[in-house]
Amino acid sequence: MAKPNYSFEKRQRELAKKKKKEEKRQRKAAESLEQPKEGETAPVVEGQSAENESS
Repeated sequence: MAKPNYSFEKRQRELAKKKKKEEKRQRKAAESLEQPKEGETAPVVEGQSAENESS
């Protein structure tokens, strides 16, 4: 019977984790480019409010 190669299995798990982490990093980077940061809004012209612009 063949002996299990634990080093190969460990390397495969490490590669899978690294790939998943990289995909997550890229997804978060793409989301941060699409959405403005919290607290940021469109500038309001002096004398006008956001409510008045919609009506």
